[in-house]
Amino acid sequence: MKLRPEMTGEALTRLKRARGQLNAVIEMMESGEDCRATLTQLAAVSKAIDRAGFKIIASGMQHCGAAREAGEEPEMTEAELEKLFLALA
Repeated sequence: MKLRPEMTGEALTRLKRARGQLNAVIEMMESGEDCRATLTQLAAVSKAIDRAGFKIIASGMQHCGAAREAGEEPEMTEAELEKLFLALA
């Protein structure tokens, strides 16, 4: 399934925010910051990336469901979407 802007808007925003957070984590590590603060920020980056992935899966499920309701063949099967979901979990 090709990613479309209407499917990825929120996920892309999350990923861009995570990119900024990751840059901050790298700077914290390079400057020898406290490990607790660094790991807290790293956990936030990880969570943001996970949420972006789940948002893409959710959008894909909606897109494929709408295709089915319209009598069209969805680009991905439910099994394929489930496999991708479980890969993120």
